[in-house]
Amino acid sequence: MPGILVYIEADPGGVAPVSFEVLGAARTLAPHLGGPVEALVAAADPDTLAAALGAADSVLTVTDPSLTPYLPEAHRAALEEAIRVRQPSVVLIGGTSAGIDLAAGAATATSRPLVAYCTALRVAGQEMEAESQLYGGKLVATTRTAPPAIFSLVAGCFPEAPGHAPGTAPRIALPPPAALQRLRTRLVGTGAAAAGTVDITKAERIVSVGRGIGAPGDIDLARDLATALGAELGASRPVVDSGWLPKERQVGKSGMTVKPRLYVAVGISGAPEHLEGMRGAGVIVAINTDPGAPIFQVATYGSTCDFGDLLPALSARLTAAG
Repeated sequence: MPGILVYIEADPGGVAPVSFEVLGAARTLAPHLGGPVEALVAAADPDTLAAALGAADSVLTVTDPSLTPYLPEAHRAALEEAIRVRQPSVVLIGGTSAGIDLAAGAATATSRPLVAYCTALRVAGQEMEAESQLYGGKLVATTRTAPPAIFSLVAGCFPEAPGHAPGTAPRIALPPPAALQRLRTRLVGTGAAAAGTVDITKAERIVSVGRGIGAPGDIDLARDLATALGAELGASRPVVDSGWLPKERQVGKSGMTVKPRLYVAVGISGAPEHLEGMRGAGVIVAINTDPGAPIFQVATYGSTCDFGDLLPALSARLTAAG
């Protein structure tokens, strides 16, 4: 019976957190759709990743040296072949840099509609109803799509817990697609950050600023709060693009992925590209005068106070407390 296929993304620590979110979403949808939840692992050695996917009904593995390290062309071929062979009614992919690319390629190759930037997904009769962010989260569109279809899910909008389960799922080995033998791209190399630069990925506390702060001079208010918290200063892409802070402090899809215990977002609307970079934060505090800002959908705590009033008060209180 056609079911749900979940593409599993890897990071240096194993299964990427967003993939547990997507697998959890699949588990929530499965009772309403019927059919199994199958997780696809494409790697040179899929064993470690597959062992962590107990929440799946089965794990599909594609093993080939070209699949590690990640190469978009190779992974797209593996995903397309899995869709062709298994014929799932729904394909779920994390809305990461890799996922956005893979989802679009797979949709084109398999002639399936793609609904991207999903912040909510549910079954509505014979259709899938999705809520998707548009214009960086300024608008939310509700769509209904008849399966078979592909959906990419915004990181941080779906709980991880349903995607975790003890034990191991049965494995089904799929033959590597022939396309892996005629790849037109290859990884030439990777580069490391220059010595002496800030590595915000190791910070336990981060205070990030967005363009909502209005002017570069106001960054000092966030810097004071970061000092009082013992935190690093981060930024959204518009702040970095404007030259207000260096690239090494950028959080998001085209910047750094961070997992601090505390993440304070000041004047950040919460575009999908930014959420991708800070989804793993333990506690998220959002400060934005727009009560409809998407950042509040993932925030643990939120305030619509003017940051110009709130940040100095917080800094003073933390400094006084020692």
